[in-house]
Amino acid sequence: MGSLKDVEATHDDHKDAAGLEMEDVLPDLKGDAAFNEAAMDAELEHLETQLRELKPSRFEFKLSNPTFFTYMLVAFASMGGLLSGLDQSLISGANLDMPGDLHLSDSMSSLVNAGMPLGAVAGALTLGPANEYLGRRMAIIVSCVLYTIGAALEAGAINFGMMFSGRFILGMGVGLEGGTVPVYVAECVPSRIRGNLVSLYQLNIALGEVLGYAVAAIFFDVKGNWRYILGSSLVFSTILLVGMLFLPESPRFLMHKNKPVEAYGVWKRIRGFNDLAAKSEFLGMRQSVETENEEQAHTKKYAWMDFLTNARARRAMVYANVMVFLGQFTGVNAVMYYMSVLMSNIGFDNRTSVFMSLVGGGSLLIGTIPAVMYMEKFGRRYWANAMLPGFFIGLVLVGVGYQIDPNNNRSAAVGVYLVGIILYMGFFGSYACLTWVIPAEVFPTYLRSYGMVTADANLFLCSFIVTYNFTAMMKSMTRIGLTLGFYGGIAALGWFYQIIFMPETKNKSLEEIDDLFSKPTSVIVKQNMKSTAQIVRDLSRFRFKKVFYPSP
Repeated sequence: MGSLKDVEATHDDHKDAAGLEMEDVLPDLKGDAAFNEAAMDAELEHLETQLRELKPSRFEFKLSNPTFFTYMLVAFASMGGLLSGLDQSLISGANLDMPGDLHLSDSMSSLVNAGMPLGAVAGALTLGPANEYLGRRMAIIVSCVLYTIGAALEAGAINFGMMFSGRFILGMGVGLEGGTVPVYVAECVPSRIRGNLVSLYQLNIALGEVLGYAVAAIFFDVKGNWRYILGSSLVFSTILLVGMLFLPESPRFLMHKNKPVEAYGVWKRIRGFNDLAAKSEFLGMRQSVETENEEQAHTKKYAWMDFLTNARARRAMVYANVMVFLGQFTGVNAVMYYMSVLMSNIGFDNRTSVFMSLVGGGSLLIGTIPAVMYMEKFGRRYWANAMLPGFFIGLVLVGVGYQIDPNNNRSAAVGVYLVGIILYMGFFGSYACLTWVIPAEVFPTYLRSYGMVTADANLFLCSFIVTYNFTAMMKSMTRIGLTLGFYGGIAALGWFYQIIFMPETKNKSLEEIDDLFSKPTSVIVKQNMKSTAQIVRDLSRFRFKKVFYPSP
């Protein structure tokens, strides 16, 4: 996008819904930065007058403090992550008895495990139409319905077909919700804390995974335990469904649909207009989205074609999908689905394997917490490049642990393996937040729904490929070959990719990110290499001073 001055120039003849000239309501610029506050207040007052004439929604809910409302919105919406994580880890505990009770072959069991990510691919393909025509809020509500149907089928399954159908339908809910919640949160929260709050989605995934292992442990001694384990997600899908009925639609989506008054009403509830930054961001968002809508109205019918023809959109799609690929092809979901089985492979009995699975899930949860707290402080680029080497080391230890025979030296095998799992899951928990934050913020508003289709479908397609082929790859490549050679090799290549190509988006509004991705890739690479060289020089000076000029 151009500057606000450029946008104003392209709208000289355009009038808003009230018939006012845009030059009358668009604020003046103070140099390159801010709007004139008096002009902003005049436009906001005009929207306030129109808002009073609207009939409030039946489920409209308000709080006196917009900040509290924002955090409540994030907490409820991010609960979708808890559902996603819960349903990913519940199958781990169910895998101990469910295949035998349903008489599943190895191939059938692999399909049941991979049924959820496969269904999530289908759910992700509905993401664009659902987000574009139903909206972010209603798409999340539909995903809750799919969660409920899928969990009910799983709990009542009497054969392979019924179990696979339940996993697939539940996966559709995961795919639809997984690509919608990060966008919904990113479009509602202030830019200065967007990375932290979108990261809460991954924190909830990790929390859900720990909860899933805990549920498996609780029901372990119950006859038909896997039915209770898999059916437990019904409770949480119901809570999320009820909560979403009282939450508003994303203001950016409403603006995208030419509903500025409704967008103003939502912004007033969740952000408020008490400071200049909030006023400026709202009107800047309005200006940017209106410009995008006008450009689309005068160019092509199919907006998604811009991913092929528009360099800015193409850069965002490649960048978001590479980050998703790196997150999935380092094997984390396969490890999560088979955690109890992997624990039994190094010598634990079934009961202990279920409880020990909490080690991996707990590490993932603990590793997510620093990202929620500090990602916005350090930045996306720094965070990604700091985390990848950490879980590479964890993969090395997991591979070494597999090489130690537990029959001859059980303590060493268990110790090395568990340290590897703790490092791998912990560092991945911090890294995985980026696979939700980045796709949610890099696409322009008019392409955000379509962009999340590519990222979300890619995420779960990669998860399906890794999960379905996990057993076969482990047999053909050996455990150390799979963990260290394949997963670790991809992590190492990804680290170099990030150093060279990954731009920094921290503390930038969604409109400022538009400007960033409008730059040629060569410019971004030069900036990255310059900043990397500066870091290396700073570290070298630090070491030199420590060695030759030690502090007293």
